[in-house]
Amino acid sequence: MSTKASTSKRSSATKSATARPPGTDAVKLLSADHKEVHGLFKEYAKLVAASAPAGARQQIANEICALLTVHATVEEEIFYPAARAAGIEHALLDEAEVEHATAKELIAQLQSMDAGDELYDAKVTVLGEYIDHHVKEEQDEIFPACRKARIDLAGLGAELEARKAELITEMSAEAA
Repeated sequence: MSTKASTSKRSSATKSATARPPGTDAVKLLSADHKEVHGLFKEYAKLVAASAPAGARQQIANEICALLTVHATVEEEIFYPAARAAGIEHALLDEAEVEHATAKELIAQLQSMDAGDELYDAKVTVLGEYIDHHVKEEQDEIFPACRKARIDLAGLGAELEARKAELITEMSAEAA
């Protein structure tokens, strides 16, 4: 990955980590990530519509990829296993994990490209549409089920925050 991409990753991940106060429950924390990445996709679309330079588009796309990578990791390592243990419908969680795998494939493709490459903007757009679908399912089905199951969302939120901090540290070390 280029230094430019790594630097952008670090700044996005750092913004995410500092945007919320410690002690945020897991659902609120993940929902805030959803809102943040949605805003970045909107910002990217505006840049495309304005025929912004490739560098500006690439910076936002790198931020999107970094945020999604950290978010997916904490969900897969911590949130989804806790939801499974609480009896949340496994089919919902299985589908969410498959959606993550597909998103990671698009992220990997974007990270190996430059914003001026053919299909780059289309891939960012498709990733955004895909993430919107995934977020809707989490917000409408998985998160309410977790609240109903009486999972310790505050404790889980603390675990998510700690892991996010570790991932950000790792990303910063890679960028250095």
